[in-house]
Amino acid sequence: MENYDLVTGIMHFALYFGIAILFLVIFKGVYGLATPHAEWKLIKEEKNTAAAIGFGGAIIGFATALAGAVSNSGDLIDFAIWGVIALIAQLIAYSIVRFVFMPKITERIENNEVSAGIVLGATGVAVGLINAACMTY
Repeated sequence: MENYDLVTGIMHFALYFGIAILFLVIFKGVYGLATPHAEWKLIKEEKNTAAAIGFGGAIIGFATALAGAVSNSGDLIDFAIWGVIALIAQLIAYSIVRFVFMPKITERIENNEVSAGIVLGATGVAVGLINAACMTY
């Protein structure tokens, strides 16, 4: 009986982990489409620190919210729904920074202004933490 529980646990882990990684890949693509600046190009080709900090914070925030979704969901469908909600919350966080707090965020990130990257990244982490905490029910 214990071996069955172990195998079942490993299968559940692999399934949730695989879906979470898939969500991270989807998030990278959707977030990249939502921002007018090309994060990946800025990070990989231009070695733009501000873009890396901003994008890294968004990924950490999203992963934190996903962790909350895994911990609190009753099944895979529940997890997937909360994963989509987490993605939407991160996009809203970016939009608030872009359109309310720092309307020139794109220009500032492209110019490698680290302070703008820190604000964007910190907002992504903060929203992810809040999002994860709100997923308890």
